[in-house]
Amino acid sequence: MKIFLHKYFKGDTVIWVITLILLSLSLLTVYSFVPILVKIEGGTPFKYLFKHLVYVLLALLTMVWVHKKDPVFFSKFARFSFYVAIALLIFTFFFGTKVNEAGRWIKIPFVGLTFQSSDFAKLVLIVYVSKLLVKKKDVLNSWKEGFWPIMFPIIVICGLIVKDNLSTAVIVFAISFTLLFIGKVPFGKLFSLIGGGALLLSMVVALHLAVPSLNLLPRYETWENRILNRMDETKDIVENAQSLNAELAIYNGGFFGQGVGDGKLKEYIPEAYADFYYASFVEEFGTISSLILILAYLILLYRIIRIALKSDKLFETYMLLGIGILILSQASVNMLVCTGIFPVTGQNMPLLAMGGSGLIMTCLALGIVQSVAYTQQKKNEKPAINEDVLTTED
Repeated sequence: MKIFLHKYFKGDTVIWVITLILLSLSLLTVYSFVPILVKIEGGTPFKYLFKHLVYVLLALLTMVWVHKKDPVFFSKFARFSFYVAIALLIFTFFFGTKVNEAGRWIKIPFVGLTFQSSDFAKLVLIVYVSKLLVKKKDVLNSWKEGFWPIMFPIIVICGLIVKDNLSTAVIVFAISFTLLFIGKVPFGKLFSLIGGGALLLSMVVALHLAVPSLNLLPRYETWENRILNRMDETKDIVENAQSLNAELAIYNGGFFGQGVGDGKLKEYIPEAYADFYYASFVEEFGTISSLILILAYLILLYRIIRIALKSDKLFETYMLLGIGILILSQASVNMLVCTGIFPVTGQNMPLLAMGGSGLIMTCLALGIVQSVAYTQQKKNEKPAINEDVLTTED
């Protein structure tokens, strides 16, 4: 297997192995976790398994294609990709297909598949902010020339996402803030950013409550109910049903799980195959397996950080650190929601949950990581080749 990976899959072998294992596991778990979807939308588990298989193959092909690109390619197209992301988000804002009362998806004509524009936007923003941090590194003390040009894309992307997806907007903003901190943006400006962001959000909420007809935040009541339900455990059990069922599923899993396909609570947990993936996983595979899963994500993060710090280009370092934090934060939020620590929100498990755009974008992000790793690999191989040539000539 190692020879096969070295021949066709360049870059970090450990990342390839973890990615392939998780993608394979996703096929098994999605097939097992979709009974609730079959009840609601009809069809058979095989229908959803086949659809997920198509997405897995597309995601893997995307990763393979991207990882052969020179990292300079991503820097060159960062600005163009940013404009495309804005266009997609604006289109989604007005014409997005609604799922669970949230208009986050674009329906792809003729094929019947959907694409979540925010999945593309958050990856693009990480790449673009990384590029701007390098470009503006000598003028970061200047509000006009350094700070605001970097902040503008963050504000625009988060502002367009927040209407229908608060949790994603918060995660994207937090990752961007972390990149600014790593990029040595002055603390005074970072604290001003936090204060300004909190003030702006408060003003928008106040305007939404004062003039409901504007419908600035159509999901505000949903956010409010989720937070209040999480804070008040004495509320009606129906209002906390999602969270309680997820926690009960984890409890039922025990150390070794109920067995693949034998979980019972997955039939009552909404989106057991996505937003509540971790709860369904623990119920069937057990706590021990869940710890192994957490370890796999931590190893993935470690390998990404290792590649990032080995790079001699700041753009690559910033970009990879942002990607690593993004993947781990999504997995962490899913786990924290399922264990009842966070309010209910929609964040899937990377590489495992059913969903097309999220899966493809995660593999695209990992392809970017592997492209940097492959570039480093080629640099390390060159001296060895030259040494062999010299030895032959002697």
